[in-house]
Amino acid sequence: MIDKPLSRVDSILVSVILLTLMGAVIWIFGSDALSGATQVAMMVIAFFTTLIGLKNGISWFEIEKSVVRSSTKTTGPILIFLSIGALIGSFMLSGAVPTLLYYGLNILSPTYFYALSCLICALVALCIGSSWTTAATIGVALMGVSFGFSLSPEITAGAIISGAYFGDKMSPLSETTNLAPSIAGSDLFDHIRHMAWVTVPSFSLAVLAFFVIGLSSPVTEGSQTSIEAFIQTLRQHFNISPINLIPVVLLLWLAVKRTPAFLAIIGVSLLACIFTLIFQYDVLLNFAGGSNPILLFKSIWTVLFDGFSISTDNDSVNSLLSRGGMASMVNMAWLVIASMMMTGVLERIGYIDVLMGVLVKFVHSTGSLIASTMATCLGINIVTGDQYMSIILPGQMWKSEFAKHNLANVNLSRALEDAGTLTSPLIPWNACGVYMAGTLAVATIDYLPYCFFNLINPVVALLFAFLNVKIMRK
Repeated sequence: MIDKPLSRVDSILVSVILLTLMGAVIWIFGSDALSGATQVAMMVIAFFTTLIGLKNGISWFEIEKSVVRSSTKTTGPILIFLSIGALIGSFMLSGAVPTLLYYGLNILSPTYFYALSCLICALVALCIGSSWTTAATIGVALMGVSFGFSLSPEITAGAIISGAYFGDKMSPLSETTNLAPSIAGSDLFDHIRHMAWVTVPSFSLAVLAFFVIGLSSPVTEGSQTSIEAFIQTLRQHFNISPINLIPVVLLLWLAVKRTPAFLAIIGVSLLACIFTLIFQYDVLLNFAGGSNPILLFKSIWTVLFDGFSISTDNDSVNSLLSRGGMASMVNMAWLVIASMMMTGVLERIGYIDVLMGVLVKFVHSTGSLIASTMATCLGINIVTGDQYMSIILPGQMWKSEFAKHNLANVNLSRALEDAGTLTSPLIPWNACGVYMAGTLAVATIDYLPYCFFNLINPVVALLFAFLNVKIMRK
């Protein structure tokens, strides 16, 4: 049987299946959708779209080969997911996160907390070029501080992600910031300068929004009492010292030095375990329930795969610090695998090619070209769940169109980041959305409305495009 291209009817059928199932599980299960419902939906989508492929003459062997090829892309992210779980557990046990919480609660102001969180994460991500590392270190600590201040974890997560993605987007050390100009054919620093015209105003508006929200969230007498109780509990149960922050600083330094993420995270996690023996021995004894060397070793090992737990008189401290472990990230790994399985089938039956081909018909001006490019990036992010694919595929597709319209390549590379990079953490089944939800312990759907920078920047970029502002010609 001859392999036939995907027809219009089949394309519509695939779209209906995809949107109906994904929309249904999100509507029915809400923030719990990522606990299994979304994964099942993706596999069911893969099943039905495989039947369409078989009807069109594509063998199961070819579809399976595409699934395997697509799934190989998940190895790196899954290793990082698991290592981050170990890192969080070790940072809890070693006193790194409790120390950050202690100093944060003493220094940060609740009124300006959201805006300062956004700015701090932006600065760190700008220096290290990684939104993921920023969220896993400073982000986790800021989430803890928000609990101490009795502030919204959803808004805090939005502030962290907004700042982290601004810094990541503007950093010459970032992978996506290097990938976009390399695909579009523009210079790295020309690309960053061109992005600044839309990125800086968008980020300023986001910080202003967090500042205004903070003003309307004053600290009550009750919350001030809870903050003091939180600080006192940390002091009672941990040896608070700046020395505890050495593993955190080392991880940030390794990120600046472009050390492979898996090696850096696992190495720092093991170092944090050593710090536990030296500086948090009493914490380890309480967690282990004894001083037998084998028992202590078993307890440290347990923290790496099953997370840390603590029991104090303060329920807020208990719920915040009792987390981590590789096991906590297994569900996220399942989601990524299911996403790539669905992507492999959709790619092989030709659905993605059809989706991208339709958008070309809407290009009639510079504004519509940039809008179509950004829509393609968003579509690839939704369909494939991979931010790198959302940069690579649209970049390859639209490059010749930008040349036909006499537009400089920096316009394309900026559009790829405005929509590809920034929308990735807003999609629950995207690897970035999965990671942020797992690391910050806030569902993607819950923090999405507060990712002001990620939401504002694409809108500003579209306004610039249609008003022909800061659009560079060749």
